[in-house]
Amino acid sequence: MTTHPSTSATQRPLRFGLLLLPAFNSMALNAFIDPLRAANYLNGQPLYEWQLLSIEGPAVIASNGFSIGPAMPFDSIKDRFDFVVINASWTPEKFKSRALQQWLRAQAEQGASLVGLDTGAFVMAFAGLLNGHRAAVHYDHMDSFWELFPDIALDERLYVFDNGRISCCGGAAAVDVALEIIRLQHGMALANRAARYIFHERLRAGDEQQLSTNHEPIGYAIPEVLREAILLMEQHLVHPTPLPDLARQVGISQRQLNRLFRAHTGLTPKRYYLNTRLNRARALLTQTELSIAEVADACGFKSAEHFTRMYTARFNIVPSQDRTEGRIPFQFRSYPSFTGL
Repeated sequence: MTTHPSTSATQRPLRFGLLLLPAFNSMALNAFIDPLRAANYLNGQPLYEWQLLSIEGPAVIASNGFSIGPAMPFDSIKDRFDFVVINASWTPEKFKSRALQQWLRAQAEQGASLVGLDTGAFVMAFAGLLNGHRAAVHYDHMDSFWELFPDIALDERLYVFDNGRISCCGGAAAVDVALEIIRLQHGMALANRAARYIFHERLRAGDEQQLSTNHEPIGYAIPEVLREAILLMEQHLVHPTPLPDLARQVGISQRQLNRLFRAHTGLTPKRYYLNTRLNRARALLTQTELSIAEVADACGFKSAEHFTRMYTARFNIVPSQDRTEGRIPFQFRSYPSFTGL
């Protein structure tokens, strides 16, 4: 990213084009804008200005059902922005139109920094704008990103700044991205004042992990050996590790492994491992265009038929139906969302 000197009375505010894709993350939108608003207020003159953009129409529906606008169609904007912020959440694979990709490329060629929030990095990657760059996406979409873009380095961090390409996992991390932009352009003092003004606890560095040990799938107060076993399971989904080998790798007996899983998850290690693979399968099924057979193979199932049986038993919906309905934000679905380990 190119840094800029502090704005003076003779310098124009930096312009942000906020591209809101249907079912975007409204929390990330507000989280990104508010530090910029605070910096303008605290500086006593505008440093930043922003324009809402849409694919079409004056309003965009967020994933929580809120309608945000007015927004200008992106292709009606011919001037260059300093930053183009792509706010996507559900179904980023839908936004691969030639017109959108050409517009994003033109903005980048003219010197705009591209910012992807939540799944915004997918949109940049589909347009070929992340080749040779690192990226960050929401942890729930990492598996899909790895499958779709194996040559793009994906970080499991809150956010990544990499030579004109910025991406973050969305949500409250968008605050940290905006504060980092302020810090790079106008110094730590203003970034810290903006963070304090909006009651953001601290300036988080981009190298912080999205999920700390305080956000384990089954709680942070679990034995370290169980955490190691779960991590090994998550790292070996295509070719599942036999449980005797898993127990040996973490230094306990298979009987101890069974006892720990039952005590802390209520499940056997076999069932927990299967559920982890099926959770990954659901992400791939609803977030990519991989075939059901390809999803089954990517998650360690020997056949699509076996995968379909296990999937239906766990989620109470067949994969082909979930592929369609699972791309609809939860509040608009016709059936309750599945929760569980």
